[in-house]
Amino acid sequence: MSQPPDPYGPGPGQEATQPPADPGYGQQPGYGQQPGYGQQPGQDYGQPYGQQPGQGHGQPYGQQPGEAYSPPSGPAYTPAPPVPAGYGYGQYPNVVPQGMYFDQLSGLNLPDGTQLASVGRRIGAFFLAIPLVIVTLGIGYVIWGLIVWGNGQTPALQVLGMRVWRPETNKVAGFWFMALREIVGHIVDGILSLITEITSFVLFVAGKKHQSLHDIIAGTVVLYDPDKVLAS
Repeated sequence: MSQPPDPYGPGPGQEATQPPADPGYGQQPGYGQQPGYGQQPGQDYGQPYGQQPGQGHGQPYGQQPGEAYSPPSGPAYTPAPPVPAGYGYGQYPNVVPQGMYFDQLSGLNLPDGTQLASVGRRIGAFFLAIPLVIVTLGIGYVIWGLIVWGNGQTPALQVLGMRVWRPETNKVAGFWFMALREIVGHIVDGILSLITEITSFVLFVAGKKHQSLHDIIAGTVVLYDPDKVLAS
């Protein structure tokens, strides 16, 4: 007895086809084979975004295949000029006023024709004051001092051609600054006797401005003025 034909079987000349496999649970059909964002259908899924098909993965962006990389052309870089010494944050160039010069040793602006009094000249003025006091009987030396204080001098400094100068104002010390230097300053010099005297002498010899304690208190230095350019 023959079997009846299968109504669902393949017809003559047709091959049997199997239904496509069902996708996994929660998986869309063809998942993993969709083109990437911005990628054309049929393009390699591993192609970087924006890169043309067939272009190497190591090819720089925007460069044609087979083209050698060269740096962008443009004007040559010109280095900035060097910054002058003295410029920078919190620094200003040293401006020397007219009629003055910058003394490298002391770091001060001094009037033309003068120089910072040397240690030997200052010591000479100290010892010269002793015979001047004796000759003038003391009282004469005091009166002489009160007269010349207004010119930034003491009797000994006047004899040796020196004058007291205030770097802060670039002017000769006046009467009251000389009084501060000679009275208050010398009191401080001898307030602890030998200790302060030695301290004042060490500061005077070792300091680049040759300032003793009474000079530091009054903010003064002593200049050698042989041509009397500072005479008022």
